[in-house]
Amino acid sequence: MIEIEIPGRGRLRLAHLVLDVNGTVAVDGVLVDGVAERIETLRERIAVHWVTADTHGRQSALDDQLGIRAVRIEPGREREQKANLVRQMGGETVCYIGNGANDAAALAAAGLGIAVLGTEGVALEALTAADLLAPSICDALDLLLRPARLVATLRR
Repeated sequence: MIEIEIPGRGRLRLAHLVLDVNGTVAVDGVLVDGVAERIETLRERIAVHWVTADTHGRQSALDDQLGIRAVRIEPGREREQKANLVRQMGGETVCYIGNGANDAAALAAAGLGIAVLGTEGVALEALTAADLLAPSICDALDLLLRPARLVATLRR
C-alpha cells in the first residue's frame, strides 16, 4: 500500500493501481520504454492492474511481458466498464492513470486520478476529471514511486 498525507486533502491510502493500456502505457500496441521497470518496482508496494479493449490485438504479448493479465473490456461501453472496475476495487483506494475520454469516469471515481499527456495526447474530458496531469507515463509512475512529490502538487 502507498500512504501519504496531503495537507488540506487528507491521507491517501492506495492499494490498487489501474492503468489504461492503449495511449497510456502502450503506443500502437508497444509498451512505452521505462514502464516495465517502474511497474515491477511498484508491484512490491501496490496491486497493479491494467485495463484494455485490446484495440491493437497485442494485449496477450503485453500481458506476458509484464506478467500481469489485463482486465479486458467490451468495445462500446469502455467508459462505464472502467469506472465500474475502479468502484469495485474500492474507489478511494485506487490510483487510475489514463489519457482518453473513455477514462474520465474512472479518473473521477478513483482516490487519485492521473491524466497522462503522451504520444496520443490527452482528452480534455480526462484532464478535467483527473486530480493532476503528468507529462508522460513514466513521470506519472514516478509520482507513485516517490509519493512525497504528490504533496507539492495536491496540497490545498
